[in-house]
Amino acid sequence: MAKLLLTYVYILLYIALSSGQIFFNKWVLSSKYMNFPYPVALTLLHMIFSTVLSFIIVKVFKVVELDQVITIDIYATSVFPIGAMFALTLWLGNTAYLYISVAFAQMLKAVMPVAVFLLGAAVGLESLSLQMFSIMSVISVGVLVASYGEIGFSWVGVVYQLGGVVGEAARLIFIEILLKRKGVKLSPLSMIYYISPCSAFCLFIPWIFLEKSKMDFSQQWTVNPWILSLNALCTFALNISVVLVIKHTSAVTIRVAGVVKDWVVVLLSAVLFNDSKLTSINIIGYGIAIAGVAAYNKFKLAKSEEEPAKDLAGPEQNKRLSNET
Repeated sequence: MAKLLLTYVYILLYIALSSGQIFFNKWVLSSKYMNFPYPVALTLLHMIFSTVLSFIIVKVFKVVELDQVITIDIYATSVFPIGAMFALTLWLGNTAYLYISVAFAQMLKAVMPVAVFLLGAAVGLESLSLQMFSIMSVISVGVLVASYGEIGFSWVGVVYQLGGVVGEAARLIFIEILLKRKGVKLSPLSMIYYISPCSAFCLFIPWIFLEKSKMDFSQQWTVNPWILSLNALCTFALNISVVLVIKHTSAVTIRVAGVVKDWVVVLLSAVLFNDSKLTSINIIGYGIAIAGVAAYNKFKLAKSEEEPAKDLAGPEQNKRLSNET
């Protein structure tokens, strides 16, 4: 009973931290109090903070041992692309908050399974089927309906958000290739340790060209370093909460909890931000999209349960054949 209760505590912690971090980033980037419209700089700060803190945890205090030594080849072909896509996702996703509401940004994120499926099919990780095509169609129609009902529609914000979705989908594909095709086994915290420096490096370059000069000459922004430090700490705490949920449940639970989190964000954003005015069309469209996402999660769960059964059936079948001969 105590173990079950602790699991629910971890799930609620993840939902609270994930939702809170979205609002926190939106507030830092676009509120009049902070007036810090530099999404690349904010994301770079997050990755530098995660790099330093994960190094302290792993190397100084040795709280966590690295699961596997990463070779230069694997680092260059898999780990670095994951870090680059993670940087792209955070950069574009945070930039979108400057143009569209938090609620609408979350609605656009519902198209994530479509992007993951299409990229996965392109590299041979997913197989086309009528059932999957139907699920993708439902999600796409739902997002289109929700977009049609958006009052503060901005093509710039939509492009940034969808770019972030594609980046996140590519990151998930690279992770799947790393784990399944290359057989590398890394815990989520080890993944943070390896990926954060790559993401920081990939963000440092666009920051130099896009935002550094603006930050040097602009006198309009006043930022509290303690608030930025707290924002970065919350990002790291969110990553740790993901580790805890996956450790005590599964990656599928994160997906289901993510659906709940999305609804929480969409509904609360209408209360917390004046730019998040939900319409009935918004809600109907998002409801259709979430139904498609739920069907996608169910499909992936059933598929993941079938794979171990096939792996067990294979050796057993081979054993029977060898006995018969």
